[in-house]
Amino acid sequence: MTDLSLTTLTRVRRGAHHQRTDRAALYDVIDTALFATLAIVRDGRPVALPVGIGRDGDDLLVHGSTGSDFFRRIAAGAPVSLTVTHLMGLKYARSLFDSSMRYRCAVVHAVASVVPAEEKERALLTLSEHLMPGRSEDVRPMTAREIAATMVLRIPLAEASVKDNAGSLVEVDGDGEDRTVWAGMLPLRVIAEDPVTSAQTVAGTPVPESVRRAARRVAASGTA
Repeated sequence: MTDLSLTTLTRVRRGAHHQRTDRAALYDVIDTALFATLAIVRDGRPVALPVGIGRDGDDLLVHGSTGSDFFRRIAAGAPVSLTVTHLMGLKYARSLFDSSMRYRCAVVHAVASVVPAEEKERALLTLSEHLMPGRSEDVRPMTAREIAATMVLRIPLAEASVKDNAGSLVEVDGDGEDRTVWAGMLPLRVIAEDPVTSAQTVAGTPVPESVRRAARRVAASGTA
């Protein structure tokens, strides 16, 4: 597993001591996330959309409609920037200037490729297993029409940066600030509430293990 390279796009300039260059850190940020923000420049203007994600080895998978202009432009070679962020807390310092957030994030720069038709179903199952583990065993198989209507993009994780300031301090000794002003941390985490059964589901149908598995994963990580 090679370290992440430092390039003009990936080198962190502000708070550089929080940058992580080990690829394991990148994979951990991605694997504990359910979505990311995918951005391109379209007709001279930046456009960013949230997308579900799933990792397949050294690549990231995202999917959307084959009719989407956004995805078609990416498929045609438009460079992309993808960001994953886990917000972990608000840092309350003794001044607004020094107040901040605790977070882990990854930014990926790439040109995506379209997953070919013969590999698309496996890629979609990989995405499904990340977003809703085990759900594919509960429901009917995908139809050929559904697969054909879906575009899956493969984004290489070759050029990426990771910033992790989860251990950053709220204050430092000798900063001259008034210690009678409260300072500290407000931890933040994502929670999964009880599943809500749809109105048209037959009464008494049990909540499947796949749903409870997803809830346990969120509870364990505290992120989405």
